[in-house]
Amino acid sequence: MVSSFNRRELLAVGSAGAALFAAGPIFAAEKGVRSNTIVVNALGGLYNPNVEPAEKTEASGWTSTDAVIDRRVIVDARASGLTAVNLTLGHVFGPKEPFEQTVREIAHWDAVARRYPNDLLKIESADDILRAKRENRIGLIYGFQNTTMLGSDASRADVFADLGVRIIQLTYNPANAVGDGSMAPENRGLTPFGREVVERLNANRVMVDLSHSGERTCLEAARVSKQPISINHTGCRALTDMPRNKTDAELRLVAERGGFVGIYFMPFLNPTSKATADDVVAHIEHAVNVCGEDHVGIGTDGGITMIDDLGAYKAKIAKEIADRRAAGIGAKGENPDTLPFVIDLRGPSQFHDLADRLRRRGHSEARIEKILGANFVAYAKRVWGA
Repeated sequence: MVSSFNRRELLAVGSAGAALFAAGPIFAAEKGVRSNTIVVNALGGLYNPNVEPAEKTEASGWTSTDAVIDRRVIVDARASGLTAVNLTLGHVFGPKEPFEQTVREIAHWDAVARRYPNDLLKIESADDILRAKRENRIGLIYGFQNTTMLGSDASRADVFADLGVRIIQLTYNPANAVGDGSMAPENRGLTPFGREVVERLNANRVMVDLSHSGERTCLEAARVSKQPISINHTGCRALTDMPRNKTDAELRLVAERGGFVGIYFMPFLNPTSKATADDVVAHIEHAVNVCGEDHVGIGTDGGITMIDDLGAYKAKIAKEIADRRAAGIGAKGENPDTLPFVIDLRGPSQFHDLADRLRRRGHSEARIEKILGANFVAYAKRVWGA
């Protein structure tokens, strides 16, 4: 793995990267991600958490344009074995006009991909993921985590599909015009407008993602959709009873209809809101038992580049959690001392470590390859086409 990086790239990642590569033989001793394995993060990030953007937006709300992409990020992504990642673009919450913000962010990421033509590739088909692997580039899958940018016009789904958006999540944690999120107490299910939106997404061969949704919204969307749906980043409620995790009924129905379930590396995997790598493996194994090994993958809901100053980050994230709670978009399990990642399954080694943990649990190489990315590619072919 080290041989694929030149000296300039090694220097670009600084001391943290140097430490990683010095530890390279550890990866080799326990196989890690094999060189021919496709790794798809069904929901994640690509950014340097240690660098502030040159022009940071206002603190309220979310914007993907604050993500800093630099040489370290790209080198770390390659070192991790990552082939492609579903990036969250567009309005999720906050005061900005959702449609305008979303169009601006799509343009921003198009520009990022053009800035790194030898390193990044915009993904618009399943074959593009395979191409990213062949060309040693990182595939960028454009995805939304809300439908606020549609307003009251489902035909806007056509616009975003034409701009290259391949995944649209119906709700965030609260309710919206499409349906109820996981924190909406009414659990209303899919609205008439939501059914119209699902129909338009199907017509455009855009993945319908039910992460963050309430149980009724998820079950009804799975039944209404003419194409398989996904839950790109979640956990299993049978193991940890939190709203962000999915019931066996939801997991099973998605799989029965040919869909995909990605397990996240998030605190919601443990009742204490302090999840470990063992929790990640346990939730993957439960999902495999419920869904079958052909329908389970990973959607970490996090980045790859390591946080250099964890102490300073803890203070920052405590404020963000308080802000999310004040804005009414937080989830049960987000506590002041909660970190939005798994402390012993992060950084450029996370996928290598997961592969080795699954091996030690007795999972076959074929199953591990499916979980790391092959299942997502197969699902993408069913929805997007080749």
